[in-house]
Amino acid sequence: MNITDRRRGTVFLAAMVGLGSGLGTLLRAVIERAYPAEVGEWPWSTFAINIIGSLLLGAVLESLAHAGADTGWRRAVRLCVGTGLIGGFTTYSTYVVEVDRLAQSGHSALAAAYAVLSIALGIAAAGIGIGVAAAAFSRPRPGRAEEGE
Repeated sequence: MNITDRRRGTVFLAAMVGLGSGLGTLLRAVIERAYPAEVGEWPWSTFAINIIGSLLLGAVLESLAHAGADTGWRRAVRLCVGTGLIGGFTTYSTYVVEVDRLAQSGHSALAAAYAVLSIALGIAAAGIGIGVAAAAFSRPRPGRAEEGE
């Protein structure tokens, strides 16, 4: 592959990240505007967005790992969907602002619970996504003989 082809490939992949992140950010903005958190209340929209995003990212990355090496279309999907779409959709920067807002408004216990549960459940959700994708890839596919038969 010559340098011109590599540059085109890099531009294409960067465009995929941009496309995905634009869509993910738009989706998050729509959800957060539809379900805003009032001061002193649990920020449910950001909480759900981050947990769902963690679950999806785990499932996407595990699925791509089962599909083969991180090259070609798999790399493009990882960058567009994983880095772009899910990266734009999730928002740990807003999460930190919300933790601070809860603490500054006198809701320290709620802020601490939100901080800990967001991270713990995000990690658990990613693990569930990985587990579900791994299980889906380990099942025999219909119409295919089992190994050893």
